[in-house]
Amino acid sequence: MSRIKLFESAEIRSIWSEDAQLWYFSIVDVVQVLTDSVNPTDYLKKLRKRDTELGSYLGTNCPQVAMRTASGVQRQTLAGSAEQLLRLIQSIPSPKAEPFKRLLAQVGYERLEEIENPELAAQRMRAIYQSKGDSPEWIEKRVRGIASRDELTDEWQIRGVKEKREFALGPLMFAPVDAQQPAH
Repeated sequence: MSRIKLFESAEIRSIWSEDAQLWYFSIVDVVQVLTDSVNPTDYLKKLRKRDTELGSYLGTNCPQVAMRTASGVQRQTLAGSAEQLLRLIQSIPSPKAEPFKRLLAQVGYERLEEIENPELAAQRMRAIYQSKGDSPEWIEKRVRGIASRDELTDEWQIRGVKEKREFALGPLMFAPVDAQQPAH
């Protein structure tokens, strides 16, 4: 499945990878949008040459995937996940990249605060649900449901569940650890 994503008014080609369970986005399209370069492929080559660590990162982590060009031709295109695009954006010296860089700095700072005080993560989760319009009652049920699910999966792991399929069948496959065997 292939879809076009919009970044402001520009098109960013993307494709869903069933294997990786990720969206991949055309790196050249992102470079073009953020730099307004007339030749984003050359811009990317120069960027990778100037920043060898970025070049190595993209070469190692970003696959070539078939994407349709503006003229309708299928071509192998360097593509990246959202995480890989954020790494790329950090290296692009452009005013259009600055909002992303500020967002990354803010999110990084918030995560560092949450490492120091994990309660902040729970507060952030509740605030996100509230901003989406969820009721306080629903949010509380959601939080309790997450805690219950975590307890259940922890118990299954104690009992030896290792694969996803076993987690799905957990209650059916595993008897209580302390269950007595019937006497013969």
